[in-house]
Amino acid sequence: MKAKAVITANEAAGQVRDGDTVASSGFVSSAIPERLIKALENRFLETGKPNGITYFYAGSQGLRDGRGGDHLAHKGLTKRIIAGHYNTAPKLGRALLDGDIEGYNLPQGTLSQLVRETAAHRPGVVTRVGLGTFVDPRLGGGKLNSMTTEDLVELLIIGGEEYLLYKSFPINIAFLRGSYADEAGNVTMHREIAEGEVTALAQAAKNSGGKVFVQVEKIVPYGTLDPRLVKLTRS
Repeated sequence: MKAKAVITANEAAGQVRDGDTVASSGFVSSAIPERLIKALENRFLETGKPNGITYFYAGSQGLRDGRGGDHLAHKGLTKRIIAGHYNTAPKLGRALLDGDIEGYNLPQGTLSQLVRETAAHRPGVVTRVGLGTFVDPRLGGGKLNSMTTEDLVELLIIGGEEYLLYKSFPINIAFLRGSYADEAGNVTMHREIAEGEVTALAQAAKNSGGKVFVQVEKIVPYGTLDPRLVKLTRS
């Protein structure tokens, strides 16, 4: 058994590079890796680095109190946000309205599926979800301001029927939260409210050649975790 490295949140944040796509787990105020996200904000405020990251999450991140996604609502730090919900992160919303950050609002369930498609090296999610709405590329493609120009959603015709392709993109950094980890890097989520996209995000980052960092409550000896509870395994 080869032990996995145990590092601080600041050390993890120090491995985010300019232009990286950073994805985080959690929903509203639950299962969010708050220490990791805050450490990334602190690094930017102290050093001006990293620059121009893309921040991705499927659901909602924050509680309208500065936690979660609002940590990354800084011009220069964040170039682009791709998310399913913004109401709980008002600073992000304001940055989008002010044109400081590019932004996309895409269906939460589809974004959850997109993580799995990214992990599988597939081109994206093909679905009829969003046709005729503001995420349809003919009606804006989910873009939230004028500085947002790249098309992340494409119209397809398959068998004479219209579909939308939500395009996959690589994830360079996954910030996740678990419950317990053993010395080999196996992680449970038995004390979290829900698993969400944690496993898929880890797979997507690894298969994109990226890095996975997990904030946990406790580190325990190898072999002491109930294998039925393990959601992330060492590799």
